[in-house]
Formats: sequence, structure tokens, C-alpha cells
Amino acid sequence: MKKKILFVAAILGASFGSVAQDDNGEKVFTPEAGNWVIGFDAAPILNYVGNMFNGTQNNSFNSDFVNNDNILFGKYYKDATTAYRGSLRILNYSVKQDILNDTSTVSYMPSYLTDVTKQSGSLIEIGAGLEKRKGEGRFQGYYGGELMITLGGATNSSTEYSTALTLDNIANGSASNFRTLSSNTAGGFGLGIRGFAGVEYFIFPKISLGAEFGWGFGMQTTGEAETVTEIYDFVDAAATTATTFEVTNITAKNSTMAIDTDNMGGKVKLLFHF
Repeated sequence: MKKKILFVAAILGASFGSVAQDDNGEKVFTPEAGNWVIGFDAAPILNYVGNMFNGTQNNSFNSDFVNNDNILFGKYYKDATTAYRGSLRILNYSVKQDILNDTSTVSYMPSYLTDVTKQSGSLIEIGAGLEKRKGEGRFQGYYGGELMITLGGATNSSTEYSTALTLDNIANGSASNFRTLSSNTAGGFGLGIRGFAGVEYFIFPKISLGAEFGWGFGMQTTGEAETVTEIYDFVDAAATTATTFEVTNITAKNSTMAIDTDNMGGKVKLLFHF
């Protein structure tokens, strides 16, 4: 407990000391032309400091992406009051998962058989904007606008089953009479235009805490989706014998548009200038 109290005291002492240095003009706290900036969600660090006195709960550091959207965020200062903002996300994933199918109750089968599921997808998000600042001290306001573009978003999923879809396997419980073979969604396109405003306070030289909210217009299109299902049943009302067959369902592409505010809760972010 004493070590934690001393740690908090050291942070507060450094903060007050930096204030005195700022008053004497020995330190440059605010952005300058040519500075680069990266940002993180400040909540994990603030939670850590806030929970230091309980000794048990949530006492760990963790750096999350700003807004928890997995987008890399940064800025470049053209001058002390003008910054170019940029964001980027490039997602490409492939997952293979083995799923054990318990067949221990079937005497003529191994205790376990393995179903294999494969998933993949891709997405690109790009953002660019301009930020203007007001205020000459360590507490500053800012405003501006940015453009966001989303490309792709296609997803693919398939499953290779270890047992065939037959009446015997349905009866012994190693297969069901209805199962999905594959599910695929085509990529789409998204466009967003956003205005924003926020505040920022420089707690240390070139290190600041800030919060912002925005208002903007967004549109999103999504491609067709296809699902292939394997079924053991009667094909139609006229059929006299059940059989195994596949059904393909197509969902048409769609689009949405919205105008809305965002982040009105004012999420706090931690920014580093260098």
C-alpha cells in the first residue's frame, strides 16, 4: 500500500513540477510544427490509478485503440494550430478450428471425430482530415473535419463434417438433419464525412489528455450473402422417401445511410507528440 501511495505522489509531484517549469518557460508543452502524434484510449491507465488503493481489482495497464475500433490513429502538425489527421486499418484474417464431435456413445465409431471450420475475411478502412486548434496555453480546444472510406468487408466460412448426413448417423446422434456447409458475404463500400470538436489538456510536455465528439453523415453498402445448408428430409410434399439435399439461400445486397452524433460520452484519449 505504501508503495502505491508513493507512486501516486510521484505522479502528482511530477505534474505540479511540470506546471512550475511551464510558468518559467523552461518546457514546451503544446504542439509545434513538424510534430507527429499517436493516440490511445486513456481509460486503462486512468482505471489503474483509480484502482491503486483497492489492491485487487483491475490493476493492470492495457493500451487500446482510440474508440476501440482497431484503427491506427495519428496526426502531423503543419504548424502549432493546424494538424493533418490520418487513420488506417488493414484487416486480413484466416482461421482454422478443429471441433471435436463426441461419438463415444456409438460403439462402432471412435470416441471422437473432428469437424473442421475455416473462416476468412478482409477489410480496409482509411481516414484523412484537417484539425484546427484554439488556445495558447496547456488547455486547448480543437475542431475540424475528416473523410472515412471503408473497402471490402467480405467474409467466408465453411465447415467440413466428420460424418455424412445419413439416417443412421442422425439416429446415433453423430449428425443432425440440418447443418450449415458454408456462409459467404461479398464485400461492400462505406463512406463517412464527419465534423468533430474536442478539448485537450497537456499534462506533461508533449503528452496530453483529450476528448472529442462528432457529427456526420455515413453510407454503407453490403454485398450479397450466400448460405448453403445440408438437410436430410423430404424434398417436397410429393416425396415418399427422405433424402439428403442442399439448399442455397441468397440475401440481396443492401445499403444504409445515416446522420448522427458520435462519442457523446467524450471518451478520454492519451496523445503523445514527438
